[in-house]
Amino acid sequence: MNNKLFYPALFHKAEEGGFWISFPDIPECLTQGDDMEQAYEMAVDALGLELPCREKEQQPIPRATDPMEIVPEPDSFIAVIEFDMLAYIEKEACHA
Repeated sequence: MNNKLFYPALFHKAEEGGFWISFPDIPECLTQGDDMEQAYEMAVDALGLELPCREKEQQPIPRATDPMEIVPEPDSFIAVIEFDMLAYIEKEACHA
């Protein structure tokens, strides 16, 4: 498996401020952040919770959709989230 993965994420403007984030390729993977920086970090962490778990349970890792094929809803935009599986697993192992 390639260690670096790139997934398109939809950043939706939240009514209370900040953003909530969804991943078209991983519908159960949702998160939020108070500002753009926190929202991006939370998106990486959300992938860090979902993808290693899928790998451990021998579930397929979804192929990322081409961001050009996604039409964002009003009050949302697309950002590509870079996720390094190996770096995330090593970081978490240090915290265990």
